[in-house]
Amino acid sequence: MRLGIIGLPQSGKTTLFNALTRSTQPTGPTGKIEIHTGVVDVPDPRVDKLSAMFKPKKTIYAKVTYADIAGLDGSAGKTGISGTLLNQLTQMDGFIHVIRTFEDENVAAPSGSVNPTRDLATMDSEFIINDLIAVERKLERLREERKKGAGRDKGQIEREVVLFERIEAALNEETPLRDLAINAEEEKLLSGFGFLSRKPVLIVFNQSEGQSMPQIPYPHQHSQMVALQGKLEAEIAQLPPEDARMFLEEYGIEEPSLNRMIRLSYDLLGLQSFFTVGPDEVRAWTVRRGALAPEAAGEIHTDLQKGFIRAEVVAYNDLISLGGMTEARSKGKLRLEGKEYPVLDGDILNIRFNI
Repeated sequence: MRLGIIGLPQSGKTTLFNALTRSTQPTGPTGKIEIHTGVVDVPDPRVDKLSAMFKPKKTIYAKVTYADIAGLDGSAGKTGISGTLLNQLTQMDGFIHVIRTFEDENVAAPSGSVNPTRDLATMDSEFIINDLIAVERKLERLREERKKGAGRDKGQIEREVVLFERIEAALNEETPLRDLAINAEEEKLLSGFGFLSRKPVLIVFNQSEGQSMPQIPYPHQHSQMVALQGKLEAEIAQLPPEDARMFLEEYGIEEPSLNRMIRLSYDLLGLQSFFTVGPDEVRAWTVRRGALAPEAAGEIHTDLQKGFIRAEVVAYNDLISLGGMTEARSKGKLRLEGKEYPVLDGDILNIRFNI
């Protein structure tokens, strides 16, 4: 899972990236395209409790890869985004869009003022324009193909024309493509395009101390909003764990806002965690919501998916409340499920297989 951190210059993208990854990348504009990546654990108290119960040699959390993407400045205009930058953006599964709400006389704001509504609309427009250019080019090729009347099935060409005309109409109305209902057949047709406005977005308002989250209407699907203090979060992230705990306790903070942001970005992509447990390892695995048991088995190892027979399943809450696997088995909470079982968030799985 790869999420790109985007935003206008001086919004605090790199500060947020440093907080997430505990790195020290220099902040401030560089005038060039730069991509920095880091892998981050998804905070999950369930993993901590399972680890305390089984006392394994290793404890492994689910992972998210974040990429700090510099180079977007709202000036792509009618030419769209090109080259290395576009290639990086299309490879992302979703975006963390950092919006500046903090005031700082030492850090110049884009367009001369702090205006989160404007900045949010600017980036949305950038992506919509880029997608529209790609759609118009595709429609031009399809219409030319239809005119020649040779090669592919005419019915298939016509279906593609109808789909891309619908997409074009939405983009001309400045509607992000993540708002469009797309069926399974259409999904296959669009899978290779990497349209930017189709990707889920977590909007992060980067605030000063004491600010409240802006109330900006944003009625778009596959989008969420969260507020945090990027500079403070980066400072906490650089502290030794014990010092960080003392700092949070002193200010009555339950957990860094960053943790909530990481969990939201994980959830944003329609993902969930299941667990494997034992004396050697307690581990969180990532799988899409609605995945069947063999697919989850494949996340552990492809051989488990190929030779899948059954999954031993116990719900996390049942295991914790009963105190262990032996108790869960004796109370009938450990059950066998087959190939059609949809794995639920928090399931503990043990895969039976035969190769």
